[in-house]
Amino acid sequence: MEEKEKKDIFETVWKFFASVKLAIFLLIILALTSIIGTIVEQQAEPSKNIALLAKFFGDAFAPTVYNIFAKLGFMDMYGSWWFVSFLVLFSINLVVCSLDRFPKTLRLVKTPLRPLSENGIKSMPVKKELTIKTSLNTARDEFFNALTASGYRVYEASGNGSIQLYTQKGRFARLFVYVVHLSIILIFLGALIGIRFGFKGYLNLPEGRASTVAYLSPDKTIPLGFTIKCNWYDTQYYKGTDTPKEFQSELVIIDDGREVLKKVIEVNDPLTYNGITFYQSNYGMMENAAGYFILNISSGSGQENTLRLKYGDSFEIPGTGIKGTISDFSTALTRDRNTGALTTYSEMMVNPAVAIDFDIPGEKKFKGWILRRYPETGILPGGNSVKFVDFWGVEYTGLQVAKDPGVWLIYLASILMSIGLYICFFISHKKIWIQITNDRDHARITVGGSSNRNRLAFENDIEKILSRASKAIEERSKK
Repeated sequence: MEEKEKKDIFETVWKFFASVKLAIFLLIILALTSIIGTIVEQQAEPSKNIALLAKFFGDAFAPTVYNIFAKLGFMDMYGSWWFVSFLVLFSINLVVCSLDRFPKTLRLVKTPLRPLSENGIKSMPVKKELTIKTSLNTARDEFFNALTASGYRVYEASGNGSIQLYTQKGRFARLFVYVVHLSIILIFLGALIGIRFGFKGYLNLPEGRASTVAYLSPDKTIPLGFTIKCNWYDTQYYKGTDTPKEFQSELVIIDDGREVLKKVIEVNDPLTYNGITFYQSNYGMMENAAGYFILNISSGSGQENTLRLKYGDSFEIPGTGIKGTISDFSTALTRDRNTGALTTYSEMMVNPAVAIDFDIPGEKKFKGWILRRYPETGILPGGNSVKFVDFWGVEYTGLQVAKDPGVWLIYLASILMSIGLYICFFISHKKIWIQITNDRDHARITVGGSSNRNRLAFENDIEKILSRASKAIEERSKK
């Protein structure tokens, strides 16, 4: 009795996990929660998600909804215990379903094809009959050739004045649904490895600064195991507009005290080292930063010099006696259309400009604004020029930092899934029987076949085989 009870419990549990209804239920749950996890920014500052939720629930209810979502784990959904549990349950369900149905499918695939009676052939889902004036052997040869030309391996049985050709193709395609199942499990396994052993964080790295950690949240860091430094950050704009064209940062990896890697990263062109990837995400200005003005000084005689200066520093154009003093800076300089006064229209370095007080021998002192994006504003009399190259050390590059040790498994699974889905949808298991019966000076042809999918294409294949064989017989009869 105890053994029977144990067996009954095992069968009940097995049937539960082998249920297609369970698979559908888990898929719906995973899909719905993933939608919420996509809308709500994961591991973000509360103010960002409260502002987002306010658009759906209003300002009054947004904090309450946020607190409920936070307690349910939606702010870090993909790492929450319940989401991981649903993934594990779905994986178990998929494994049990596969194990439950695989033996039957394998037996079907391994079962050898046998000859059928003429009535059996006529009962096939796809069937054709025709009579051709030719001998039995000629008909046999040409239909054999037509099947072989279509990629079939043909078997033959004969007796009682008839010959039967039978063949099949694509029988192993039935097994590739389990390749798709395996790929899904590998994707989940890769995701679980990423959740357990990986991380997703951020790092706002100022120009000229270095860091040995990334941030998971404002008060939580994670060691990188090496040092990353930002040499410079730059935003390039489309000519004549304030529309950004490219965001670039030059990053340097320092490991064990030596530089091991340097790369200029852009959006969709990250830097990866020791399994950690740094993506160009955003940028910004640092508060109260004391940067350096990078100026390129050229004299009319061809002498050039590059200077690093601070507020209030002075310089001289070699051999000219022209002196300049940095007196002001604007992150985004423009002229007010109404008043004509110069004004700053953005806190970001959209159209940076430096103000220089010039003292030219024999002329009155004046103040000139030189715009970085418009070098012609720095042209002086006598072929002299001052080019504003950069205000270095006042911007930071915003990096997304991610480590996902399970990503290679996901890539492998994606390849397997592509192969499996292609074969499942486009390769069918086709079976054909052709009975050739001698009827005086004619050959009576009875064709039957079946396909587990895409019946219309299969019918076209049979039509092509019949047409090819009929034409070949007709050509032989003319000789």
